[in-house]
Amino acid sequence: MKGIVEERAIELGHYIIESKTTVRSAAKKFGVSKSTVHKDVSERLKYVNPQLYEQVKLVLEVNKAQRHIRGGMATRRKYKGSANTNIT
Repeated sequence: MKGIVEERAIELGHYIIESKTTVRSAAKKFGVSKSTVHKDVSERLKYVNPQLYEQVKLVLEVNKAQRHIRGGMATRRKYKGSANTNIT
């Protein structure tokens, strides 16, 4: 079982780097929880493959810095249709 978890951490790391994706979308792609992805790439990967860990860390830092922008865009999309119908 231990080898499977380590392999998954490496696969997740490669996927996040190649697609520059978020933890949430990586979790959806691999069918695991966000907590699992985060634990794999932030804790386990550090010991299994330190070089890959550093690359993933950079991508996740960029995602974290842009998080508030993505949230604002999602809110705008959510209310865009209903905002126009309320204007008289």
